[in-house]
Amino acid sequence: MAFQKQDYSVTKLLIRRLYHPLRTLLFFTVFLTALNYSWSQELPSSNTPIPVKEEPKPEEEKELKVNAEDLIKPQDSTKKDSTTTEKKPFLEYKLVSKASRKRIDRRNNIITLYDNAIIEYGDTKLEAGKIVIDNNTGDVFAYGIVNDSTQAYEQKPVFTQGTNVVEPDSIIFNKDSKKALTYNSRTTQGEFNVFAETTKKVNDSVFYMKRARFTTSSNPDNPEYYFLAQKIKFVPKKKIVTGLVNMWIADVPTPIGLPFAYFPMTEERKSGVIVPSFGNNVNQGYFLQNGGYYFAINDYVDLTVLGDYFTNGSYGFRVESSYAKRYSFNGNFRFSYENQVQSERGFSDFRKSTIYNINWQHSQDPKANPDSRFSASVNLGSSRFYSNSFNQINQAATLNNNFSSSINYSKTFQGEPQVNFNIGVTHSQLVQTGEVTMNLPNFQGSVSRVFPFAPKFGAKKGIIENINLQYNVRAENRITTTDEDFLSDRMFEGAQSGIRHTIPVATNFKVGPFSVSANANYEETWVFQTTKTTAVINDQGLATTEIDTLSGFDSYRTYRYGASVGTTIYGLWENSNKKGKYQAIRHTIRPNISYSANPSFDQYYDRVLTESGQDIFPEERFASRFDRTLFGAPGRNFSSSIGIGVQNNLEAKVRERDTTKTEPRKVQLIKSLNFQTAYNLAGDSLQWSPINMSAVIPITKKIDLNLNANLDPYALDANNRRVDEFNINNGGSLFRLTNAGARLNFTLSDKDFTRSEDDEEDDLGDEKVENRSLSQGGREDDLFGKPLDYAENYKNKKQDPEEVNVDEKRYRFKIPWRLNIAYTMTYNNAARQNEINRQSLMVSGDVELSPRWSVGGNTGYDFANNGISFTTLRFNRDLESFRMSFNWTPIGPNQSWFFFIGIKASALSDIKWDQRRQPDPQF
Repeated sequence: MAFQKQDYSVTKLLIRRLYHPLRTLLFFTVFLTALNYSWSQELPSSNTPIPVKEEPKPEEEKELKVNAEDLIKPQDSTKKDSTTTEKKPFLEYKLVSKASRKRIDRRNNIITLYDNAIIEYGDTKLEAGKIVIDNNTGDVFAYGIVNDSTQAYEQKPVFTQGTNVVEPDSIIFNKDSKKALTYNSRTTQGEFNVFAETTKKVNDSVFYMKRARFTTSSNPDNPEYYFLAQKIKFVPKKKIVTGLVNMWIADVPTPIGLPFAYFPMTEERKSGVIVPSFGNNVNQGYFLQNGGYYFAINDYVDLTVLGDYFTNGSYGFRVESSYAKRYSFNGNFRFSYENQVQSERGFSDFRKSTIYNINWQHSQDPKANPDSRFSASVNLGSSRFYSNSFNQINQAATLNNNFSSSINYSKTFQGEPQVNFNIGVTHSQLVQTGEVTMNLPNFQGSVSRVFPFAPKFGAKKGIIENINLQYNVRAENRITTTDEDFLSDRMFEGAQSGIRHTIPVATNFKVGPFSVSANANYEETWVFQTTKTTAVINDQGLATTEIDTLSGFDSYRTYRYGASVGTTIYGLWENSNKKGKYQAIRHTIRPNISYSANPSFDQYYDRVLTESGQDIFPEERFASRFDRTLFGAPGRNFSSSIGIGVQNNLEAKVRERDTTKTEPRKVQLIKSLNFQTAYNLAGDSLQWSPINMSAVIPITKKIDLNLNANLDPYALDANNRRVDEFNINNGGSLFRLTNAGARLNFTLSDKDFTRSEDDEEDDLGDEKVENRSLSQGGREDDLFGKPLDYAENYKNKKQDPEEVNVDEKRYRFKIPWRLNIAYTMTYNNAARQNEINRQSLMVSGDVELSPRWSVGGNTGYDFANNGISFTTLRFNRDLESFRMSFNWTPIGPNQSWFFFIGIKASALSDIKWDQRRQPDPQF
């Protein structure tokens, strides 16, 4: 029986989803072979009369059950031969068929199942409107049927094996050659959806397709783009190889085409070439940027190598690696190096410079080893790297004034007492001055608090039983250098080392309503280099000092002691008539008085004299051999002071607006209002310290106003210097406001106005994603936007399809938004300036205009300097299969813009177009 294509009137056939075509067709082959074998054993022998024609009769669904043992018996024998060896059954499962109508053509050796035909074998199932098995040719046909009333093509074939489903319009399969033809098929493989008018299965691993189109669109029925090829060789889970291929967008052909193409289709990470971007830069000329190679080393680590080249001779390269081991650790490493040539030789603005940056982030899973932990956060390199780099991927990093790094390893030894130690390396670098300070290595060890007089059982009581002590040790090796001398021989000049041992002793007890604590602290400091200061007369007859460095071990010991007394006072007001908003108000006051003393250690100081013995200095000078050591010299002046502090908190119980709630709601009227001052018992003048005031006042549930002020009780003289006279006695007020500040920082979103008050989850619309801003020198809150990582798409990360309900009618009623507001003000009047020396407002926000459109930006205004602060605008468009973004800094020294559009799928990430204008370099 020859297959006639006109047996079914279908012009365009679709397959919904084929996740594993190789596996599915293999089971399909075995299944049909078993099916054909069982039915061929059912056919009569040549001696059986053959009816001329048998019309199909409507009948109920009936099962055709075939036992595996019956298939191997001769059809005309009912007795078992004793000499015959029992064979293993050919079929492992029972073969079950169902259909509204069934026909067996014994003359032509054809079996036909019609209308809701179903064949099941194990976990394999074939459903179709019509299934025809031709045992003469070995062909099996499965296709749908045409509805007589609607003329619609219905009951298309559905082949199911386990969780894999194939839905072609028609299938032709030959059990002998095991080859198959599928018309208008659709296959899903990894990120690709492949469509073909005709698909020919050559064997279990190779398929040839005619006039095929493939896309990564999440809407395969109506893709926004696809590639059309006349011929395709398709190897499931491995690759697609095409001849002439052309890109279509919205069913419109584009000039983008290739004579041939190769597309990897594996879901595993694969190494491959990264196609560079090209363009023109005013300062460096034409360029190729971010081209290189991606190495998928294994499941735990990868490597990306990228390079840049400019026609004026500038070049750069970047090495990136990400690594992760589940439940153990994860991190990433980045090294960037750029050799920059500015302008052309012979011009006045010609410059050459070399910049680099090393960035390493490592974190350990807390459950991996609770007693041992290693972490790293490294960001070091050239001070001008972020402002002058070819690939400025994080605009917020250009505003950083400091680079910092830390690498730490900590270990805890459980027991009584518990012992902890930490070994670390720290780095701090000032961008403006280029000063670099490194501490390597640092060692910190401690022994947990010990109560030597505590009872073995029961609670500790009294002053003796609460006596406790600790032991801490800190060792440092500090290097101070410059950006230019970093990693050179001059880097270690002036390095300092030291070790400090600390033993704090404390106790506490209660006397009535008062809590009393006493403490003492003993410190011993070891150094390995000291100085000797002498006074000499130079050639001009002026007195100067000479400082000589002395190598060798030296040490000094210091101690200090103190005590404090505090209590808690509650004030309560209750609304007796239960009317009004406030039901009760509670005022909590925590006064505290402390005493501290630091003895004088003048034994470590020497009076500096000239060599002639004559004191020619206008004032007496003292110098210590520990002045230039790591921890500095001990204090020479005795100090004894009393500290006074008061903490206030104001809370209220408020009647709920919801009348169904019987219990009032607790709110904070003033979170904290603190006052602190001190009186110097050892001083001979200006004994009172200014009063420091700080307050936190809640404006709303999510907004707090932070205030601070400094109140000085002493007056100023004509030269604006403090004098030992109270300001009120000098004709002024009780206190003189010397400085004050206010800070307001909060975040709002549309969810804050729709969420119930009992919901305390503070997500603010944040996505739980890895924050890459910090690892690239930016801000944790992404105030100036996320970094633009050009290499991110090449890491073959599996991207889950974004679920966006474009039919949701929310444009008029609900538009997601987020707003960050930060206000800072500082007032200074220490010397009668009476000025606001700092006042700025920063606003940042994002608005989702539609499910796929988002607009954001940040700006601000400096009221003190009357200027607009750093301003950026961000536009992002999700084009389903494409991603488009535009970032623009319109004003300021960092004027720049970045435009990018490309396919989101990692397999086609090289199909992109990006243009940019880098900020002008800052030298």
